[in-house]
Amino acid sequence: MDSSLHLLLILLAAAVGVVVLFRLLHLPAMLGYLIVGILIGPHALGWIPDAPETRHLAEFGVVFLMFSIGLEFSLAKLRAMHRLVFGLGTAQVLSTLVMVMLACLVFGMDWRAGLALGGILAMSSTAIVSKMLVERAELNAPHGQKIMGVLLFQDLAVVPLIIVIPALAQSEGGLGGTLVVAMFKAALVLFALLFFGQKLLRPWFHLVAQQKSSELFMLNVLLFTLGMAWLTELSGLSLALGAFVAGMLISETEYRYQVEEDIKPFRDVLLGLFFVTIGMMLDVHAIATGWAWILLLLLILVPFKALVVAALVRGFGGGWGAALRTGLGLAQAGEFGFVLLTLAGGVHILPADVMQNVLAAMLISMLIAPFLIQYSEAIARRISPEEWENRAMQMHQIAVKSMAAKQHIIICGYGRSGQALAKFMQMEGISFIALDLDSRHVQEASAAGERVVYGDAAKNEVLQAAGLMRAKALVITYDDKHSALKILHNVQRTRPDLPVIVRTADDTNVELLKKAGATEVVAEVLEGSVMLASQALLMAGIPLSRVVRRVQEARAKRYSMFSGYLNDASSDVGDGTESMQPRFHNVMLSARHAAVGKQLGEINLGALNIQVKGVRRHNMLGNEPAPEMILREGDVLLLLGQPIMLEAAEKSLLEG
Repeated sequence: MDSSLHLLLILLAAAVGVVVLFRLLHLPAMLGYLIVGILIGPHALGWIPDAPETRHLAEFGVVFLMFSIGLEFSLAKLRAMHRLVFGLGTAQVLSTLVMVMLACLVFGMDWRAGLALGGILAMSSTAIVSKMLVERAELNAPHGQKIMGVLLFQDLAVVPLIIVIPALAQSEGGLGGTLVVAMFKAALVLFALLFFGQKLLRPWFHLVAQQKSSELFMLNVLLFTLGMAWLTELSGLSLALGAFVAGMLISETEYRYQVEEDIKPFRDVLLGLFFVTIGMMLDVHAIATGWAWILLLLLILVPFKALVVAALVRGFGGGWGAALRTGLGLAQAGEFGFVLLTLAGGVHILPADVMQNVLAAMLISMLIAPFLIQYSEAIARRISPEEWENRAMQMHQIAVKSMAAKQHIIICGYGRSGQALAKFMQMEGISFIALDLDSRHVQEASAAGERVVYGDAAKNEVLQAAGLMRAKALVITYDDKHSALKILHNVQRTRPDLPVIVRTADDTNVELLKKAGATEVVAEVLEGSVMLASQALLMAGIPLSRVVRRVQEARAKRYSMFSGYLNDASSDVGDGTESMQPRFHNVMLSARHAAVGKQLGEINLGALNIQVKGVRRHNMLGNEPAPEMILREGDVLLLLGQPIMLEAAEKSLLEG
């Protein structure tokens, strides 16, 4: 007992330490688990032995991984992306598999080992690639759609490979019959599970859910998942196949999202253990002796796979730029490759030295994958001449749309929030141009005659083409911290006086975004809570005027620009005096302006009934600045007052 606890503590301490480090470096946690396995495994420090019990626990990690893939399996999604999934995806997996098989035959390996190795190397990392695409806001870009389509087919291709690889271990004479029997058995079992499971699953889950017990519901999910896995193993197939079917069945019910949340802790912990055991398999001494083979495998895996995918994308009608980005995005090995490698090693299809070399090459390819994706745009521009032409054409189209615009609003993102904002702009007669990476949004808006163009707002050249230097304000309407920070960096570098409003889901990143240069950050959770409170107060019988005042007070505390204004009853003026109503105006000071070096109180803007609501300095916004504050070059003053007085105040600040 003491020794088991000792080993468990070593494993947990190493895993937590390394995974925290990888999180800080913005690298996938999966790579951290692999490194932990390499360090504490029997071939390095030797803290944890390669025991059968550890591997059995790790098998459950694969079970929950396949269950999660089954949960995400959607027939509607497959139909929508059928050309990418079954066209490009099928071509990628089959071409990689065949070419690896031929390479293995050239080096004198058995064709069965080549088939298994081809299936292993055909896989790419869904975890790494999808995370990088989301962070770079490229999920809806042309190459992002192609990458996700291929990854979806790879997930499906794992299922027949899990059936075929164990059958390859049979003697060559009876191999054909074994494969036919295995596929027939798999088809029969899958049909029975899907047909009868669909009829029994929904009523049973309804019965369990009616008991209103979260513990019972969780136990039922575990029973169903592991029970399906046990049934497929009992029929001579794999645990993972049964788990995949269980996920597919639940994905068609209304309990899908609840199950996904409940199963997540089990999946993540056991998956971490699976990747630790994969790392433990790697023999560092074998890498030192077989470095030449590992290098050759890396050359086959990364550049060769990238070129094959790029050629296929080009053949399917994509441009060279998107083709190269797609190839670089899929060039690495994947987590399902480890599943297949473990399966092939278990039935002794691959020799031990080949297993070590393949494992090392896969690990290295996954370590370099984030860097390949990060620099894929620069690589595509350098290699593909037409990429420059396409980019120039895109910039020209954006510039044409924005050319007539002046003092306009740049809307980054044209989803539901962006469209709602655009309606307000139209009602007020304010000119705007919207940038979006979803081609559907762009086509629909363009057909309706709206000024919406395809472009990545996180790129400086796109913002410049959209008229950044002439714009009145910029609004980021989508909740993506990484993309928002890139936009803020580009705006601060070229137009630091431009007000930028950022939308975010909650208030977690408000201070970070403000430090990066956001004039204001609108948190949906705050707006939702304010409106929720207002409705609750009204239903509680509180007078309407008091509810409105409470809402105004809450917003005034949160949004600095409204401070002292929303609470002022005299601010409620009619439309007839609209031209005299106070409004905000930004003034940026340069070295030649008169106010630089003076105290704010010396300028006496109060005599013009002008309030200084904030001073932004080096991306830091100070609200209600003191009169003793000395103004510096680069300061951006946020003024509130009537239009005529604002003009006088700006003249006083700039000319004295």
